Amino acid sequence: MKNVEIRLIAELVKNSRRSDRELAKVLGTSQPTVTRVRRRLEKEGYLREYTVIPDFNKVGFQLAAFILVRMKTNLSAEEVEKARQISMKDMIEKAPDEIVLFERGMGGGYDGIIISFHKNYSDYSKIIERIREYPFVDASATLSFLIDLNDKIHYRYFTFSTLAKYLLTMQKHA
Repeated sequence: MKNVEIRLIAELVKNSRRSDRELAKVLGTSQPTVTRVRRRLEKEGYLREYTVIPDFNKVGFQLAAFILVRMKTNLSAEEVEKARQISMKDMIEKAPDEIVLFERGMGGGYDGIIISFHKNYSDYSKIIERIREYPFVDASATLSFLIDLNDKIHYRYFTFSTLAKYLLTMQKHA
């Protein structure tokens, strides 16, 4: 990627509400250049959405959950048929709105992660029950890490500003 593209992405990650004119000043380029580059990055899928990160506790969430799951590898014939009837894409699209991330990966003997936000422990428990009903999830192999959003001690708030700084250092070392 070009330097201006990385810098523009980093600036948008820090604050996506700024106008192209403001971004041009920060980047030391023209507003039409910023507009053209931003539109191309959107079209090519480098920029998927513009959003805010709320204070999750203030908007009504008490828990953040990081749920590790193990996918079934030896499904029964019935489970394979059920999984075929309900595609993974459909399952994810119909997943509860509290789930903000559901991805495959690896580590610690697990191969999937779900990140979700909940009003209370009861709501979290309901999501766990639903996840365990997914035909491709090993119901006996889930592990959760819960964050109490009411806790007064925070080591680092959830933000993308530090990621934006890291993007810029990656560009310097490339």
